[in-house]
Amino acid sequence: MNAAERYAEVRAATEALAAPLSAEDQTVQSMPDASPTKWHRAHSTWFFETFLLAPFAPGYDVFDSTFGYLFNSYYDAVGPRHPRPARGLLTRPSADTIRSYRHHVDREMADFFFCGLPDDLLPLVELGLHHEQQHQELLLMDAKHLLASNPLQPAYQAMNPPTAPAPPRRSWRSFERQVVCIGHDAATFAFDNEQPRHEHLLADYEIRDTLVTNAEWIEFIDDGGYERPELWMSDGWSVVCTGNWTAPLYWTCVDDRWTQFTLHGPRAVSDHEPVCHISWYEADAFARWAGCRLPTEAEWETAAPPPADHSAAALEPNNAENWYGQVWQWTASPYTPYPGFRAASGAVGEYNAKFMVNQHVLRGSACITPPGHARRTYRNFYPPHARWPYTGLRLSR
Repeated sequence: MNAAERYAEVRAATEALAAPLSAEDQTVQSMPDASPTKWHRAHSTWFFETFLLAPFAPGYDVFDSTFGYLFNSYYDAVGPRHPRPARGLLTRPSADTIRSYRHHVDREMADFFFCGLPDDLLPLVELGLHHEQQHQELLLMDAKHLLASNPLQPAYQAMNPPTAPAPPRRSWRSFERQVVCIGHDAATFAFDNEQPRHEHLLADYEIRDTLVTNAEWIEFIDDGGYERPELWMSDGWSVVCTGNWTAPLYWTCVDDRWTQFTLHGPRAVSDHEPVCHISWYEADAFARWAGCRLPTEAEWETAAPPPADHSAAALEPNNAENWYGQVWQWTASPYTPYPGFRAASGAVGEYNAKFMVNQHVLRGSACITPPGHARRTYRNFYPPHARWPYTGLRLSR
C-alpha cells in the first residue's frame, strides 16, 4: 500500500468510527480530559493542513484561518489555542462544517500525492497518520465517557460482544538477572519516545502470563481494598477519598451484582474478562494487596511475545490471556526520556517530549487500539489518576 492509499484508509477509518454518533454527540465534552468527537476529527485534519499543506503544497489556501486557534492541541510553537476544558463549548463550526474541512484537506492531500509529494515529507505524513490513529482510540474512549454520563446510558454500537472464555491457569515466567536491550531500532515506524535503543540491567523477576481479571478485582473489593489506606500511595488514597472510588470506572453494584457500562451499553461484569478502566493508583494498590508489584516497562518489554495482527473490532476486552489487544497495562515506570533521547526540532518535537513528567508508562495495547499500534516497544502514558483509557494490569514479583 502506497502513502496515498494508506492516507485514504486511515482518514476513512476515523469517519467510520464517528458515524454512529449524532451531531449532538460529537459536540459535547464530558470532562476536561476528554474532547468532543468533532474536535478529534478537526484536530487530526488540522495536523495535515498545518504541517504539510500550508508550508509545502504550492498555492495552498487554508480552509478557515480561525481553525488554527480552535483546533491546535498543545503545539505552543505554532501559536495560541482554545482552552482544552472549553472544547465542548464550540457549537460552531458545526459537524457538517468539519466534514467539509476534512473533505477539503483530503482533496488537497490527494492532489499533493498525485503531483509528487517530496520523499523527505513522507515521514511527516506517516507521523500524521499514526497521530490520527491515536485520536481514533481517543475518540472511542471519550465517546464512551460521554455516553456513560447520559442517564439513559445509550449504546455506541448496539450488539452483544462475544462471551469471554475461561482464562488459562495463572502461570508465571521467570527471568534471571541480565543486561537487556530495550527500545525501538527497526526500520519500521516508531514514535520518538521509543528511542534510542539502549542497555538496561534487570534483576531476577517473575511476571504473570495472564492479566488480572474482573473476578480477582471483585475479591480485592470484597476484602476492603478501597477502604484500606495501607495499600495506597498517599496521593492515591486522597484521590480515592475525594472521588468516592469503590470500584473501577463504569462499574455499578445493585443487589450484590456488578454491572458495567460498555460501548455496547450496560451489561453484567464477566468474571473472566480483564479488569479495565482502573488508574495507576488502583493497579498499584491491587498489586500490593496481592503480595506482588507492577512490572517495570523493561521487564514487560523483555517478557512480552511478538504481537500478532490485531483488529480493534471488539470494542471491549474479552480475554484475560493476551499481552496485546485487550487492555493497556500499567507499569511501575514513570514516563521519562530514554538515555540519549533528543526531541525533534520545531513544533513536531513537542509531540511527546513535553509530557515526560508526572505520567506513568503503559504497555501492550487495548481492544480499541488501531492496527499497527501494538508492538513491544510502544510507550503509552497517562497520569496516575486516569481511568477513562482502557487500562488494566498484569502482576510481577
